[in-house]
Amino acid sequence: MSPAVLTAIVLLISLDSCLAVPIPQEDSSEFTDNELRLAQKYLSTLYSSAANPAGMLKRSASSSVTNQLKEMQAFFGLEVTGTLDEDTMDIMKQPRCGVPDIGEYNFFPRKLKWPRLNITYRILNYTPDLTHAEVDRAFKKAFKVWIDVTPLNITRLRSGTADIMISFGKQEHGDFYPFDGPHGLLAHAFPPGDKLGGDTHFDDDEHFTTGYKGYNLFIVAAHEFGHALGLDHSRDPGSLMYPVYSYAEPNTFLLPEDDVLGIQELYGAGSKDPNPKHPKTPEKCDPDLEIDAVTELRGERFIFKDRFFWRVHPQMTDTELTMIKSFWPELPNKIDAAYEYPQKDLVHIFKGKKVWAINGYDIVEGYPKKLHELGLPKNLKGIDAAVYNDATGKTLFFTGEKYWSYDEERMMPEKGYPRTIADDFLGIGEKVDAAYRRNGYIYFISGPLQYEYSVWSKKVTRVMKTNALLWC
Repeated sequence: MSPAVLTAIVLLISLDSCLAVPIPQEDSSEFTDNELRLAQKYLSTLYSSAANPAGMLKRSASSSVTNQLKEMQAFFGLEVTGTLDEDTMDIMKQPRCGVPDIGEYNFFPRKLKWPRLNITYRILNYTPDLTHAEVDRAFKKAFKVWIDVTPLNITRLRSGTADIMISFGKQEHGDFYPFDGPHGLLAHAFPPGDKLGGDTHFDDDEHFTTGYKGYNLFIVAAHEFGHALGLDHSRDPGSLMYPVYSYAEPNTFLLPEDDVLGIQELYGAGSKDPNPKHPKTPEKCDPDLEIDAVTELRGERFIFKDRFFWRVHPQMTDTELTMIKSFWPELPNKIDAAYEYPQKDLVHIFKGKKVWAINGYDIVEGYPKKLHELGLPKNLKGIDAAVYNDATGKTLFFTGEKYWSYDEERMMPEKGYPRTIADDFLGIGEKVDAAYRRNGYIYFISGPLQYEYSVWSKKVTRVMKTNALLWC
């Protein structure tokens, strides 16, 4: 991401005004009146051409609703049709930052930044959701995310006027950019500058927390402080500056490379980055793509890579990249293996010596469990790959050079295992990173290659690139 000019929050349009212009949609009966109101308000708030009282004028001429839809669809990597469809509505319903996504203002210079490296902030009030100490820690940690990778020195003032004034408020809260009640817009921040510049406001109608329930204050604040320092929204779904809220574990959070490049373009690099290896967002068509796990989930294929997974629907050629914790906040950031057991509508997820069972989007009660509770050896450190073979009713667990055959009905490994992979699956190598089954074949993935293995002839029939899973 290269930092563009930071946008400010466009004045909300009343519902009466919103309904004045009909929204083009694929099927006029597909959406309810409330959904259409939501869509029109979303576009007028985040993609409108209207001038706001602060004098920040967006691009020039007014945009039609169709053009606004096209802009939004392009920003989020959706099919650009200019009509409201289910995928577009799904994005509109997600909680997010209140700063618009298209930041081409002509009121400000091209790059907004503070003209000095010593910046101050002050907390004006607190949310009743957390103790004062919890709020203080969340904000301090959120600023540290940016301090660690730049020469910036950001300190707190207890009185007077700071560069970044922080407050909680509801609905109309004094800046002419009202919040919208629970969910929807979570917070907003102004770009560096005088008066309102840098100020950051949080919607106190939201439920802020220090964990994964509600909205994690550290994650929301770290995003907004990026705006207060001069960053615009990123199109990278793995970026902290992506506009849609996604939970990340605060204690293990590392600023993604996309955000590092953006903030360092404004302020330069710091000299003491405690975590110089920043996570990147994977590219699906990378010819050297390696993945962590593959599983089916109710007809869709989920392909895991680092803290992400791609969703692949059998009847669609587009893939959707999603963060693991946005679906299952209780799961680890990175997993080792996964497989679906369709008879019980369960997906099992492995990380280290633990296994989780998932029913849809819910963790099954009593999980995670330890591997030895499945009957596997207590000294087993983890599972590299797993696949359920519906032809035999058995699940195969791979680790290192060996594998087990697991009886799902008896919930225990079969006798005579583990066995050596190379002895029983000729041609796939000695180690498996991931595996899945389809149409009488098991596909074994090792590094950037996948091996199509016939369960009937017991031989490799084809070798493909791993990224072929993602229509590459």
